[in-house]
Amino acid sequence: MSSTIWNRPPRGARGPAPTHSRDEIVAAAMAMADADGLGAVSMRAVAGALNTGAGSLYRYLSSRDDLLDLMTDRAAGELRPYPEVPAGGDWMDGMLLLARRQLDLYRAHRWLLDVLPRPTAIGPEGLAWLDHCLGVLEPAPAPTTAKFEAIAMMTGVTTLFARSEAAGAPAGFAAVDMTAFPHLSAAFSAPPAAPEPRDLFQATVRGVLRGLLVEE
Repeated sequence: MSSTIWNRPPRGARGPAPTHSRDEIVAAAMAMADADGLGAVSMRAVAGALNTGAGSLYRYLSSRDDLLDLMTDRAAGELRPYPEVPAGGDWMDGMLLLARRQLDLYRAHRWLLDVLPRPTAIGPEGLAWLDHCLGVLEPAPAPTTAKFEAIAMMTGVTTLFARSEAAGAPAGFAAVDMTAFPHLSAAFSAPPAAPEPRDLFQATVRGVLRGLLVEE
């Protein structure tokens, strides 16, 4: 089995007695990322925040990638306690609550949006989240493979919404000559209709789950 941060001891066997725990290192790194973004997180910067030398962190971690893995899994632990399927609800209601919990997590830790695309080994909190999602999907009329795909797609949709929120409103088209784009021009020049109240996040998550897990 390949070595990952999850199957290595919390610190190396050699060297002086530890002055900081792995949890303290991860907490310091997360606070730094929350305040200044993922780019601010380096082994040297985290060591400085803990008033220790950068070399000392390598007794706990072999690389910055290890640190990012631990940060991601620590954040996944904040998804607890997992929301339960509401009374009278079904598995789709339960999954929507889980998706909303994910969205709140990405709002709290914007740096997760930069970490998630990395190829990485899933940690214990990530596994617990996946296990809970599969438990909620147990009544769904679909094979296990489709359920894994649905969880991945739900996470993808949630990430997309979080990225859109973080980016803010897009630039307008006021300075663009729309002559070459007749359909766009017609759409933007049409009288604005009163928007119907709609939860786009809910509609999208439900649509993805229904499309993957419910046979028509």
